[in-house]
Amino acid sequence: MKQYAGGQRFKNLEALNGAQSLACFLWAYVILLFQSRKEKSNSHLPPWTAYWRPALTNTIGPACGLIALKNISYPAQVLAKSCKMVPVMLIGTMFYGKRYSALEYMCMSMIGVGISLFARKSSSKVTSKLAAPNAPLGYLLCFINLTLDGYTNAYQDEVNRKYKDNNPIHMMCWMNFWCALFNGLYLAVSGVGQQLLLFLSMHTAAAWDVVLFCLCGAVGQLFIFFTIKQFGSLVNTLICTTRKFFNILGSVVLNANPLLPQQWRLDFDGKNWHNSSSSG
Repeated sequence: MKQYAGGQRFKNLEALNGAQSLACFLWAYVILLFQSRKEKSNSHLPPWTAYWRPALTNTIGPACGLIALKNISYPAQVLAKSCKMVPVMLIGTMFYGKRYSALEYMCMSMIGVGISLFARKSSSKVTSKLAAPNAPLGYLLCFINLTLDGYTNAYQDEVNRKYKDNNPIHMMCWMNFWCALFNGLYLAVSGVGQQLLLFLSMHTAAAWDVVLFCLCGAVGQLFIFFTIKQFGSLVNTLICTTRKFFNILGSVVLNANPLLPQQWRLDFDGKNWHNSSSSG
């Protein structure tokens, strides 16, 4: 967790989801306004109320993922979440009758095994930079995050199946509307929102970090929702899983998050990634 002036840390990381959801909603809504000038009818779109259930799980899930960062290192959390395709496939099969190929199931199993091996390699070195490390709690929160994300993605696929001409910007807009609403209620009732504003007013660098976080999310979500619409949530999950390697590499290089030598060696979708250095 990043330290600011005076060695202070912002402890309520889950509040960042609310800020990003609001920014993504406003960004997508502006795009929809421009698109609506060219379209005469919106009858092919699902109602905006269709997204409240996946938005609820999408609000709780990422919040659990951010809280997990207080208990496990960022590389550990990223790799734990790399098995996201497992709940996506299981929930899609159980609730919506989706079918997947043997190759997809094989990839899912290999990723699950690889993540399990990584988790067993944890040590005090990996969590030494955390304010209050608690590996069991951190991985439990990641598991809840993955399960809720699996439902969110499966539900989004079902919406696109029912409304074949659905606009990905429409989904992005109203998903984030409900997420911003749910997050806003939590921030208001819990007082975390007030703490966030107070902290940002005291630490200008943190405020700019939040702005950058929201801007990156707003642009990145465009690619996410277009991918979900064109190829489905499982393909989007596979793409996100692949880029997590670069997340980890960037975290190690830029933030000095340590990895054990054993954790640099991963069997991932049948491919070996090796680090040339002797330690993390």
